[in-house]
Amino acid sequence: MKVQLQGQSLRLRIDEAELARLRDGRDVVNRTVLPGPDAFAQSVVLGDVAHATLSGGASDWRLVLPRAQVEDYVQRLPCKDGLRHVLSLSGGEALDVDFEVDVRDSARVRGKARREG
Repeated sequence: MKVQLQGQSLRLRIDEAELARLRDGRDVVNRTVLPGPDAFAQSVVLGDVAHATLSGGASDWRLVLPRAQVEDYVQRLPCKDGLRHVLSLSGGEALDVDFEVDVRDSARVRGKARREG
């Protein structure tokens, strides 16, 4: 999983193998070991929820995505568009979360990109 974080925007990009793990009910985890005893970890899992949720703290958090929405997205693959969620945070802040499957990997696995007519 590739994680891009800038300001209040978070972009998560996974490959087809990671998508298969998600669809099988397993977490996809990105973990970076930092100097000392600390690590920075992010995980994504599918859940039977209506809206995406984010829990945890700054160094270890978990994003739960709506399973039904991801399954609908899978039917469109390969495509450049991903899923977008705006998560309300405490203090009135919001976090824009973009989730996508790498279009190049998806095209390699699934075939050429579909064209909207």
